[in-house]
Amino acid sequence: MATAPRPRTTTRDPEELAHRLTAWLDTRLPGAKAVDVRVPSSNGMSSETLLFDIDHPEPRLHACALRLAADPSAYTVFPVYDLPRQFRTMRLVADRTDLPVPAVRWLEEDPGPLGAPFFVMERAEGRVPPDVMPYTYEGNWLHAATDAEREHLEAASVALIARLHDQVPLREAEFLTLPGDGDALHRHVASQRAYYAWVVDGLARSPLIESAFDRLTELWPTDPGEPVLNWGDARIGNVVYDGFDPVAVLDWEMAAPAPREVDLGWTVYLHRFFQDLTVAFGQSGLPEFFRRDRVEERYAELTGHTPRDMDFYTLYAALRHAIVMLRIAYRQVHFGEVAVPADPDTLILHHGSLRAMVQGSYWG
Repeated sequence: MATAPRPRTTTRDPEELAHRLTAWLDTRLPGAKAVDVRVPSSNGMSSETLLFDIDHPEPRLHACALRLAADPSAYTVFPVYDLPRQFRTMRLVADRTDLPVPAVRWLEEDPGPLGAPFFVMERAEGRVPPDVMPYTYEGNWLHAATDAEREHLEAASVALIARLHDQVPLREAEFLTLPGDGDALHRHVASQRAYYAWVVDGLARSPLIESAFDRLTELWPTDPGEPVLNWGDARIGNVVYDGFDPVAVLDWEMAAPAPREVDLGWTVYLHRFFQDLTVAFGQSGLPEFFRRDRVEERYAELTGHTPRDMDFYTLYAALRHAIVMLRIAYRQVHFGEVAVPADPDTLILHHGSLRAMVQGSYWG
């Protein structure tokens, strides 16, 4: 991923989107114009983002970002894009916590104006740790930071997760409850099984992913604990930083009730994903950054809850990420960017680390 061309994320024409956005904006804020409309270089692999400014006397609405449901013709990463759900989640978190969640302004559920539902939020200025090239690579701002600066960013970022888990009353997040039977963890894993089935429908299945699901069953926690509202995509690549302080927490499409460790496992593993890639390409990366033991210690100090069963939850994170990676790989196949190999497991960028987790050898 670090050296290959970035997979296609859209088939939409940015200039056409800008024209249609300006026409829509006038219906919500008469006399306003959308200017400097652009697609960020870090545009996501799921829903799309447009950045723009509003030419209007009201200064609070000057800098905006728009989240647009994925283009169905672009071989979407997820089967459903529920923008109202994400809009409502961001409002809930903004109302009930002190997290820096961007203020959401407008929700448009009619796909007519831009071709898909979307919402508009205020835009925070700052910088985001990049995925491509990964922030663990030499030459980017986070790698070039001092140990003390990275330590500050890590502590502040873990604190975001701790405060989210402790501050949102779960009863107010019932609209995020996943379908199915059983407790929140069973529902969460069942949703991932359904997602995997959708990804491989009519295509080659992944023996590695299926063995990871089997291993989860063997490691299943005896007591998952009470669920909390999970961010879902809890990683620093979804945070805007001013210097090394978080100023905006983004990407709430995977939010759901789950044990605390679901978010923690994702946070720990997604850093390891980038770190392992960096080492594989001959660089040292950031081996002391977001270490599992330190993330667990920080979280326990902040919440009083000592993370448990983290072998299960880091494996679960690697498994979830593998399903996403497989879908992205099949999308590249769809667009003729790659060919299908004899072993479909090799389409999963981190198949080596996932296999080591299944075998119980990854963490040493």
